[in-house]
Amino acid sequence: METNESYLESVKKQFLYYKMLGEKAMHQLEPEQLFIALNEDTNSIATIIKHISGNMLSRWTDFLTSDGEKEWRNRDAEFENDLQSKEEVLETWNEGWNVFFDALNNLNPEQLSQIIYIRNEGHTVVEAINRQLAHYPYHIGQIVFYAKQLKNNPWNSLSIPKNKSGNYNAEKFAKEKEIKNFTDDELNRLK
Repeated sequence: METNESYLESVKKQFLYYKMLGEKAMHQLEPEQLFIALNEDTNSIATIIKHISGNMLSRWTDFLTSDGEKEWRNRDAEFENDLQSKEEVLETWNEGWNVFFDALNNLNPEQLSQIIYIRNEGHTVVEAINRQLAHYPYHIGQIVFYAKQLKNNPWNSLSIPKNKSGNYNAEKFAKEKEIKNFTDDELNRLK
């Protein structure tokens, strides 16, 4: 049971970390840059966010009792951007994350082995969470990469800045060993 509680706490921190990375990347851009797509085969940041949010709404609404691919979801429409402002983009972003975190926060550790379905394929709750722990950071990495390309001014690093690894490591190794989630320091650094 304790391991399940640790797992839930760890994944919540990791998802929060990736959420914050996406937000810090978006906040470095001018509002209109959120809507730039380089060609027909790429998605704007706004479109990526619309997709992530649509996935979260579908996967995590009543996820213990209904299939994660809801009948009301129109996945293809998620890739047709109709968002018009940065405010709409952030509202869509937060709508998905709120449903997702609400689902995680209401989970009991003993539910982690429960079978749920996504497109009629059975997953344990742990497997469903892990599936999204790969999926959402994949898209957030796209957002960060794209934001760095679009940024007109110098980029404020979201990780260890270039040529600063030695300083970062020296600071870490100057401290006593401790057991904690890597996101504890990272979330504070990014605030």
